[in-house]
Amino acid sequence: MILQRNSLIRNSLCFPAFRSALYTMELKAFFTSQAASSLQEMFEPSSSSVYEENADINWDELGFSLRPTDYMYTMKCSKDENFSQGELNRYGNIELSPSSGVLNYGQGLFEGLKAYRRVDGSILLFRPEENAQRMKMGAERMCMPSPSINQFVNAVKETVLANKRWVPPPGKGSLYLRPLLIGTGPVLGLAPSPDYTFLIYASPVANYFKEGFAPLSLLIDNEFHRSTPGGTGHVKTISNYAPVLKPQSQAKNRGFSDVLYLDSVQKKYLEEVSSCNIFLVKVLLVYLCRLLCIVYS
Repeated sequence: MILQRNSLIRNSLCFPAFRSALYTMELKAFFTSQAASSLQEMFEPSSSSVYEENADINWDELGFSLRPTDYMYTMKCSKDENFSQGELNRYGNIELSPSSGVLNYGQGLFEGLKAYRRVDGSILLFRPEENAQRMKMGAERMCMPSPSINQFVNAVKETVLANKRWVPPPGKGSLYLRPLLIGTGPVLGLAPSPDYTFLIYASPVANYFKEGFAPLSLLIDNEFHRSTPGGTGHVKTISNYAPVLKPQSQAKNRGFSDVLYLDSVQKKYLEEVSSCNIFLVKVLLVYLCRLLCIVYS
């Protein structure tokens, strides 16, 4: 998420023109202590030697890049069936048919969430049940079975606990978790995959943007669009992201942090950035983009 600052929006963008495309709500109603407490799940505090067990990493040089951890979680099922018991395995490559649904037709979804370490050694997750619900919504759109909410959350917990030595110390970063739901069964003609795999891997990371919490410079792009009405822009399907690599690369070559996309119909309403949502704060009001063509967040 990106908070509005005057330096973020270029002079060519007139904010009032976007007002009709945005929901508004009072800031104090949006952020409440009750909501915050209900969105956190906490593990039991680790032993007093938690920091001695940490991975041998220079936490001050993390960045946002892949550092494979010890374990990943996998769970499988067939079409028209439910996922059953999953298991932890050492992190490594998976076997995939060249005719799998995910490789041939992009039948796949992913999620992203983080685990944080507190000063007392306990580890926090932020609303994993919401990520589970979003994956279920995406799976329905992509004709895929999905883990239940409890299966998803428990898998996340198991993955974190198995890799807890990779959770950075307080203030040094977080353990990023990447749940994947992919069609792994073989297909030739266009059809849903006969088999599916749900997996989670992890990596310790710092902030996604190198600027951290400093203002970002975003390019408003009128040529490229990340979603269209009736498409899949509102779900986290893997096929949504490769098309934004070109405009994102072009923007970075021009010195921008990322691209801020407009709607594909009228080309004047804010949607989102390549890899995250955006909301604007103005005079204690929060402005949210409509959830028609953007990823639910």
